Amino acid sequence: MAQGEKPYRVYRGGRVKGRVPTLGQPERAPARTERPPRRFKGPGPKQPGPKRERNWGRWIGIGVAAFFVLVLVWGVASYLSIRSGAKAANKRLPASAKAALVPQSGLMLSNPSVILLLGTDHSSKIRDRNSFERSDSMMLLRTDPGKGRLNYLSIPRDLRVNVPGHGYDKINSAFQIGGPALAIKTVRGFTDVEVNHVVIVDFDAFTKVIDKVGGVDINVPAPILSNKFDCPYATQARCDRWQGWRFAKGMQHMNGQRARVYSRIRENKLNPRESDVTRTERQQAVIQALLAKLTSVGVLAKLPFMGGDVMKPLTTDLTAGQMMQLALVKKRSGNQLHCHLGGTPTGFGGGYLQPDEEARRTIAAFLGRSAPQPPLPGSTYGSGCT
Repeated sequence: MAQGEKPYRVYRGGRVKGRVPTLGQPERAPARTERPPRRFKGPGPKQPGPKRERNWGRWIGIGVAAFFVLVLVWGVASYLSIRSGAKAANKRLPASAKAALVPQSGLMLSNPSVILLLGTDHSSKIRDRNSFERSDSMMLLRTDPGKGRLNYLSIPRDLRVNVPGHGYDKINSAFQIGGPALAIKTVRGFTDVEVNHVVIVDFDAFTKVIDKVGGVDINVPAPILSNKFDCPYATQARCDRWQGWRFAKGMQHMNGQRARVYSRIRENKLNPRESDVTRTERQQAVIQALLAKLTSVGVLAKLPFMGGDVMKPLTTDLTAGQMMQLALVKKRSGNQLHCHLGGTPTGFGGGYLQPDEEARRTIAAFLGRSAPQPPLPGSTYGSGCT
């Protein structure tokens, strides 16, 4: 450092000529003008989102589950409806008739069983021994679930057989003498067929059941002009002019009264060869038509509302569960065999039929032990199967 110099610098103030510069004021943003408040008009239109694919499997599963629930509810309701009617029908059957039956082996749904069907116009009086009437029709029904077959064997009411304890008489007299118990024993003694169940049908109430289910469809094989019975007219003069019941050939829809008349025709003026055996074939047709109607989808859907009415004309040992099993067996059976017993008129008077030699072979075919054979050619009353 040079001699005489100070280690610091001395500044001397002074006034500068002219205006002292000053900083300008900061720029301000322009004042906002206030707007009136807007009213909320709600949310605007929603923008469509991505489409979702429907889970069809889930909906199908729900539909199937709902269907099975409905079927279950229907089944329970049908069973309860039939059960009350079945209990009343069981009470109408005497204990002696139940004792004459051979117990069923296993379930009807899987094991063969034989049912004796007795038709009468007076079964409602079955409790009174003195009021027993001759059975108007007799038929054996054999179910064979393993083969899917139903076999029918009609028994003419004039067939001359041994009535246990009472000698030889018409087979339908057994019902009049000793009720259903003796009828069961007589049929078993003549045919050697063990009867597992019995059903007695009151034809007067039977017609109401047919009307209840909406009638039945029956195929009439040939034109019929019957003898005079059950005149439909009120005056005797009109009944005298009436020629008889007429049925045309072909499929016909019949109500209860018409079906009952058809099953009772014993004489066809248009075909003198017809006999009481032909009448049993018509009875088979009516019973089969009713069974088919009772197991149809339309009637099954209404069964919870009419199950009790279906049981009213019946007297039987069958329980409600067995009734439903029988309906299922009928529904699943695709084959039917129709057989009938017959014979030759005797000279004893009274319209007896002496059993013929073909009766045993016909019974064997009914039991599935031999091949079915038709009646012998030219035989009006002969036994056989069709």
